Amino acid sequence: MRHCKRIFFASANLLLLALGTVGFSAAAWGNTEYYRHVVFDNSLTSDSYFYSHGMANGSSFLELKNRRLPVETKTFMTPPNALRLQWQSQAGGGWEAEVRVNGYRDRFPDLAGHNLYFWCFAPQAIAADDLPMLVLSNRGEGLQVAEFPAAFSEPLALGKIAGDIPAGRWVQVRVPFSAFRTESIYEFRLQDLQNITFHQGRADGVRHTLIIDEIRVGDDVPASDGASLPAPENVRAIGYDRHVEVRWDPVNSSLLGRYVIYRSIDGKEFEPVGIQLPGTNRYSDFLGRSGATAQYKVAAADWQYRVSPLSKAASASTREFSDDELLTMLQEACFHYYWEGADPHSGMTRENIPGDDRMVATGASGMGIAALIVGVDRGFITRAQGIERLTRIVNFLEHAQRYHGAWSHYMDGSTGKTMPVFGMFDNGGDLVETSFLMEGLLAARQYFRRNSDGERDLYRRISQLWETVEWDWYRGPEAGDFLYWHWSAEWGWQIQHRLTGFNEVMITYLLAMSSPTHGVPVDMYYSGWASQLQPAISYRAGWSGSVDGDHYSNGHTYYGIKLDVGVGTGGPLFFTDYSYFGFDPHSLHDRFTSSYFENNRNMALINRAYCIANPKHFQGYGPNAWGLTASDGPEGYVPHAPDENNDRGTLTLTGALASFPYTPEASMAALKHYYRDLGSQLWDIYGPRDAYNPGQDWVSVIYMGLNQAPIVVMVENQRTGLVWKYFMENPEIGVMLNKLDAVTAK
Repeated sequence: MRHCKRIFFASANLLLLALGTVGFSAAAWGNTEYYRHVVFDNSLTSDSYFYSHGMANGSSFLELKNRRLPVETKTFMTPPNALRLQWQSQAGGGWEAEVRVNGYRDRFPDLAGHNLYFWCFAPQAIAADDLPMLVLSNRGEGLQVAEFPAAFSEPLALGKIAGDIPAGRWVQVRVPFSAFRTESIYEFRLQDLQNITFHQGRADGVRHTLIIDEIRVGDDVPASDGASLPAPENVRAIGYDRHVEVRWDPVNSSLLGRYVIYRSIDGKEFEPVGIQLPGTNRYSDFLGRSGATAQYKVAAADWQYRVSPLSKAASASTREFSDDELLTMLQEACFHYYWEGADPHSGMTRENIPGDDRMVATGASGMGIAALIVGVDRGFITRAQGIERLTRIVNFLEHAQRYHGAWSHYMDGSTGKTMPVFGMFDNGGDLVETSFLMEGLLAARQYFRRNSDGERDLYRRISQLWETVEWDWYRGPEAGDFLYWHWSAEWGWQIQHRLTGFNEVMITYLLAMSSPTHGVPVDMYYSGWASQLQPAISYRAGWSGSVDGDHYSNGHTYYGIKLDVGVGTGGPLFFTDYSYFGFDPHSLHDRFTSSYFENNRNMALINRAYCIANPKHFQGYGPNAWGLTASDGPEGYVPHAPDENNDRGTLTLTGALASFPYTPEASMAALKHYYRDLGSQLWDIYGPRDAYNPGQDWVSVIYMGLNQAPIVVMVENQRTGLVWKYFMENPEIGVMLNKLDAVTAK
């Protein structure tokens, strides 16, 4: 549970945070703009702040936890926590404490504004001369200039800007960037700020404590005309197993800066527990136990820290959920990523949230379409709403850039233009991402087949999209035995990435072999996907570092579990769901295994057994904490897998949770552990967070479009087989499987 103490609310007008520059209406607000201003608002971990670093030398002192700044959970500006800077400066010694800009994927690369702001609170007064020095840097850590364009500023005496800090009162410090001068050999560009470093100033030999919160870059807020915000209306609270979700109607005002959520356990004292951005009208409050009752009020706050009156109270109680109720709760939470978190123009799925608001992901959108089917069938949304959203997506896809029928990996959600995220060669078609998109579209084509004009029109238009993908073009310039991942009108086949199994791209071959208009020979399954040629053998051994399975067939036993197909110990678990969220693996066998469902099950069982054995002795692994698959981690993106090279101590929750069809009991145990035991850190409005690394006290700040949908869809496939059923009803799939059986029998 996130505990907090309402120390700073002596005056309601003091609240709360300036998250960025003024002038953004609720409709225009987005994650990209928010994170062009915010350096720190809250920590997802309550012990130490991962995106910080500190050290002391000589006889000087700096309070640290795991070499990072401790998190303050009782005194804060932005609920539920702040950073605690406690130091003692001694002659002949030194200390430095860094707060780093969180450089998660797709964060817009530069900050916007002319001033640095932060709030500070001193339990005991601190004289201006005793405050630290301040240095800005565009290095991720430290102040070294290793290569261009690394640079840093000269130290600035914080006391000259802030003055004396009184005891027991929050003070906002405003530091104009014009006060900083470059001290490195290269010019320091303020918009490239990556590190804010506090370090030893005057050696007074006294222990000082400064609570720091809401660090941002921005501009001064202009004077208000006196208008005030209304209290949010229709606040309601829904109790779940261990958490309460608070919902409210949006406040439609250009003054809106954020919402503030208050909780009361006794019905008397309401304390702030969190904030929410405009455009999101839900908040998840993890109480940590069933049988708990809480009341909630919500306020709206503007850019001048003025708070509206509190809303009327809403009450809810948690109660113990059955396993079936837990699954519905999980699916609905993850579904919201694709419903309310989708790009508003196209309806397509964003690559990650928070992230670059322009960017939609082709493959994740296919998975999101499958999640849409589940949402309709489960009653999370109406059928009419599902049809409207799918129609918007199809409209977008019909007008987006295509390359011999294939879409690119990433597109601008407003324009449909390719976004070459992976470099200049990546400005064309991506056949694998197109496969995941088409997997979702084909399932939707069969699901939305009632006798109405809207559904008949969707069937026709999805069929047109399906039939205009030129799978055969992607055999390459010589129409060889492999399919190729990419093609660019400008660069041709420059990337030259042949698709070779076993990995996540089986669906590409299956769909290419199924196409009624641009199909490839069915025997390419063996000549390309399961190729025995030396380039294919070398490819498998190269990415895995193992010769087990380098000929596609594996046959080895790991932890007492035999793996028919797969490289090494099986690889990351997304291999078992990306191609199979629509395509039912029960329906597929070949010369190497009698059942891809059983093969996938064994991959999941090996993954879990590896985590139980935990050969690298990482913290937090066990029978209920497993699921190594691709995600961000403390070191960036890694295809986490049960092997020496790709096991980094990071557990990705979709690994276990999208394995429900293969390991229902073990996946349920993992869900209960991730939610009931770790939910205070791992559960939020889109369900389980993407990943965590308990040994490094790290929790992912992002959700990924490729990770939430497999949870929704694969859980449903375990419960009812819904998406498998409708995808497999496409007649082209049955025809292809019959042909493949004939080739396999030869």
